[in-house]
Amino acid sequence: MSDDAILTIEALKADVAAEELGILKALDLQVCKGEVHAIMGPNGSGKSTLAKVLMGHPGYRPTSGRALFDGSDLLAMEPHDRARAGMFLAFQYPVEVPGVSIANFLRTSMQSRLKEGDDLDLFDFQDLLLDRMKLLEMEPSFAERSVNDGFSGGEKKRNEILQMAVLKPKLVLMDETDSGLDIDALKVVASGVNTLRQEDPDMAIVLITHYQRILDYITPDVVHVMVDGRIVRSGGPEVALWLEEEGYASWREAEEQAAAI
Repeated sequence: MSDDAILTIEALKADVAAEELGILKALDLQVCKGEVHAIMGPNGSGKSTLAKVLMGHPGYRPTSGRALFDGSDLLAMEPHDRARAGMFLAFQYPVEVPGVSIANFLRTSMQSRLKEGDDLDLFDFQDLLLDRMKLLEMEPSFAERSVNDGFSGGEKKRNEILQMAVLKPKLVLMDETDSGLDIDALKVVASGVNTLRQEDPDMAIVLITHYQRILDYITPDVVHVMVDGRIVRSGGPEVALWLEEEGYASWREAEEQAAAI
């Protein structure tokens, strides 16, 4: 394991808890500080399941293997402790929270990360929030809206990146953040992510996507191909370009032919 590793996964298996249906099958992955890893694969390959298992979603159950986050046993941590330790999940389908404003949601989140007895300075928080909203080309009034309530797809995704910008996590899991975004919204979201990377060069990102287009704006260090609960191939950005051109069916045919030789 590298000294710079922020996430290390070894032979991780996991299933859908209610059905005992195996999804992840002896998956291995290592992500170092400051790296961007893209995970691509066909529907049903386990990409989103991986993100949910890492964040401790109760609907998924690790059955063997291990996962370390910043040197700690990730699977032994409660979901809220994972978030406090510096993990962040940008949802594919962000949840609506009517009656809770974005400002209150983020202020409460930041307060929860402080030591007992410490208080968050409200003026400092307001300055930070306005600065981060400006980064994502959001109007200040956006902060008073209820979390994702009545938001368009693009607004929901910008709000996910706003949370990321305010909370400044060590490891970001982006689960198909590009889904449902038009090209202008995609550029704004990607620009925000890239600015945050410049501000914190140690922040690592695992970017789950079906398509190449977001990788035109957020350049990955490593691209992984995930099939049937395993990472079956890893390489540079050229892997995503090949998949975009040829598709997963062609890739599978090439792998089967190579295995037969």
